[in-house]
Amino acid sequence: MYTLKDILEQENTLQFESFSSETAWELGTMLVEKGRKDNLAITIDITRNGHQLFHYSFEGTSADNDNWVRRKTNLVNRFGHSSLYIGTQLKERGQTIEETYMIPEAQFAPHGGCFPIFLKGTGSVGTITVSGLAQEEDHRVVVETIASYLKTKK
Repeated sequence: MYTLKDILEQENTLQFESFSSETAWELGTMLVEKGRKDNLAITIDITRNGHQLFHYSFEGTSADNDNWVRRKTNLVNRFGHSSLYIGTQLKERGQTIEETYMIPEAQFAPHGGCFPIFLKGTGSVGTITVSGLAQEEDHRVVVETIASYLKTKK
């Protein structure tokens, strides 16, 4: 189980020097390879500044996963934190997103699996999202893949 402190540390650590279409392809391909290796029924989406750069859905997923991607992405774009961070924060407060922010959960999903693309010195410029597993597993798949990618670029 991730704590708010754990998630903030990930957000502060997992940052990119730059993020191009090629970066999205490399990360997306890594996520697809992980999905194949671990036999995961997931949908993967990478978007920069509202422009979808990568999208892939495994067999066993459906349009519902695309809806989850959209809702998680809306949340991250609005708050600038990972979807698991916002969901954990709300859970700790014992509140819903509607009660706290007066926005509909039908449009903003406070469930793990969407992580901001942070550029060092700039902030959030997009999202990397996985949908199809339990929310903490969706989150774990994304952050582990980003961490692995960033290690190869050092």
